[in-house]
Amino acid sequence: MPVRIVRLGSPRTPGEGLRIGTVRRPPRGVPKAEFAARDFYDVWFPLLAPSAETVAFAQAARTPQDWQDFARRYRREMAAPDAAHAIGLLAALSQQTDFALGCYCEDESRCHRSLLRELLRERGARLAP
Repeated sequence: MPVRIVRLGSPRTPGEGLRIGTVRRPPRGVPKAEFAARDFYDVWFPLLAPSAETVAFAQAARTPQDWQDFARRYRREMAAPDAAHAIGLLAALSQQTDFALGCYCEDESRCHRSLLRELLRERGARLAP
């Protein structure tokens, strides 16, 4: 029952379970009633998304150092009590139920979801490869 880290809008995999969107904004041009049917997400959880300022910083990142600065900013945001509690809860749930977390970014290596994967692993989450 590991948690999967996915690209929102990609086809669901068998046994994926509930899909949680960890994004700042809902998908543009998609009616709310169609979010799940179009494989975006079942539940929106923006608490685990980077702040608007941090997203802008990531979008402007051009060098490995810029990415490291983004990673530090995101980790600092996720260390705030509400976000840290949410990550702990999801890590615990990964031991008992199927679900997926995701973002829209095409390249996971340049997306906060890669960092979210690390944060969950550090909290003992069971993660799908």
